[in-house]
Amino acid sequence: MTIKSDAQDRTVFLLTHTGRAAAIRSAERVVQGLLRCGIGVRLLADEAADLPLPAAVEQVAEIGPEGVEGCELIIVLGGDGTLLRGAEFARASGVPLLGVNLGRVGFLAEAERDDLDKVVDRVVTREYEVEERMTLDVLVRNDGRIVHTDWALNEASVEKASRERLLEVVTEVDGRPVSRFGGDGVVCATPTGSTAYAFSAGGPVVWPEVEALLMVPISAHALFAKPLVTSPRSVLAVEVQPETPNGVLWCDGRRTVELPAGARVEVRRGAVPVRLARLHHASFTDRLVAKFALPVAGWRGAPA
Repeated sequence: MTIKSDAQDRTVFLLTHTGRAAAIRSAERVVQGLLRCGIGVRLLADEAADLPLPAAVEQVAEIGPEGVEGCELIIVLGGDGTLLRGAEFARASGVPLLGVNLGRVGFLAEAERDDLDKVVDRVVTREYEVEERMTLDVLVRNDGRIVHTDWALNEASVEKASRERLLEVVTEVDGRPVSRFGGDGVVCATPTGSTAYAFSAGGPVVWPEVEALLMVPISAHALFAKPLVTSPRSVLAVEVQPETPNGVLWCDGRRTVELPAGARVEVRRGAVPVRLARLHHASFTDRLVAKFALPVAGWRGAPA
């Protein structure tokens, strides 16, 4: 979906990591560029306090659905952590997220800090596309009762809570057991998250347009503990064994809950996607090569 329109009565929410000098400079540049073109800018009050901003900038105390009401985009300036923070608000509000990477890899980001002027121009002219990324819905059961629910864009990981002992788990797909092993845990991921924690644990890279769920063991002590790629309609489960120490559930590395021995974590395709704004038509293959600096010297391409 390509969107184009005049810049009238439009507002953009800006989320940034003001603890970094580079982020503050970038935020000032984006704010000034948008205001010059007649586009309103809204920020969190506590972040605005760290920025020398004109009075025209709107400030809100929170960035819940009400805080972004009427906004066309959420522009996020920062690294992966800030981008995932922005994804929380994008999912809750349905407002598309446009990420500008100020960190290292930044697979969720659509632009780099050197592209700030281009980002402003594309926002002003509304020359961007919006795509949906699948998410995960996560629930935790204990003694058969649902004790916690959560969600994730990248991954939900079940991990050991202490370094001294392995976490004993049984993995399950669609109501059938797959394998029992001890290890550091298990990552359940989306294709978007395949280049994040799941990748570092040895999982496959999955192209974003592929609809699938991933289950990747972390440092498992087992003969069969391979990464699995399942249907997007599958339900993945990880059962923490009764005789093992407590574990911990992490969602996108941001939200956590303790898992007592015997707890069961179920992961399925999320009911609510995250909408991402895209400025480029570059293939995911090119993005992968660029982000990981993959060597491609000697490539000649397909014969004409």
